[in-house]
Amino acid sequence: MKVVILAGGYGTRLSEHTSVVPKPLVEIGGRPILWHIMKLYSYHGLNEFVICCGYKGSIIKDYFLNYLPHQGDFTIDLQRNRIETHRNESEPWSVTLVDTGEKTMTGGRLKRVRDYLGNSTFCLTYGDGVSDVNIRELITFHHQQGALATVTAVQQPGRFGALNLSSDRPRATNFREKDSRDGQVINGGFFVVEPEAIDTIDGDETSWEHEPLARLIEQDQLAVYRHRGYWQNMDTLRDKAVLQELWDTGAPPWCVWDKAEAASSKEPSKPAQPEKADQAHF
Repeated sequence: MKVVILAGGYGTRLSEHTSVVPKPLVEIGGRPILWHIMKLYSYHGLNEFVICCGYKGSIIKDYFLNYLPHQGDFTIDLQRNRIETHRNESEPWSVTLVDTGEKTMTGGRLKRVRDYLGNSTFCLTYGDGVSDVNIRELITFHHQQGALATVTAVQQPGRFGALNLSSDRPRATNFREKDSRDGQVINGGFFVVEPEAIDTIDGDETSWEHEPLARLIEQDQLAVYRHRGYWQNMDTLRDKAVLQELWDTGAPPWCVWDKAEAASSKEPSKPAQPEKADQAHF
């Protein structure tokens, strides 16, 4: 299953950083927030990414073009123009980087990468939010619901698009952008989407959060997955400071891959077992 990451916005509320790098490359703990997002999906077995570039997209492309040399040890033979790699600690990622236009809206960006997605279910998220959401459970829930799209709903004060939920079914009944009241259940990103849902997008000027979601709600095709764990976006300098402070504690709540590694290191050694079948694909 592929993961689409919307990484083309201007990030104007982080202008101190985004005047130099695009928002998804603003760092938490020495790593771009984009890397943290990809690590979450990778932990749950999803390693194929389609990144929708826009503002300063060439810097994101350069980041991945230069990613491998920074993850290991190597010898450079300058005379023969050869590189011998000795140690490679890079992630098992396949990354497709697509220029979706500097001014294109979120829906338009998704529509522009349609040809890279095939005819299978895919994940979709923003390039500025981290969470400990269980991606495997989210995907299973989506398939159980049989909807064209599933949105992860989280609890967060104000500033974001608020979701009205059905009292008896996991469906959205309304979507309000930029609600001023606190305590709303909001769009936390981390969507699971069927390719047919892209047909609700008109073009470059379409925001995924407006007409497409409204149309899916009208068709009773937007399921809602309630996540009650950790979620935080990085919209402002204050948000970045909060994330950095959590990182500095040594136990950032979104780094589920670190928790898993720590837990496995504490387990007593076990006798070797026969190899299991390849990991299941969603």
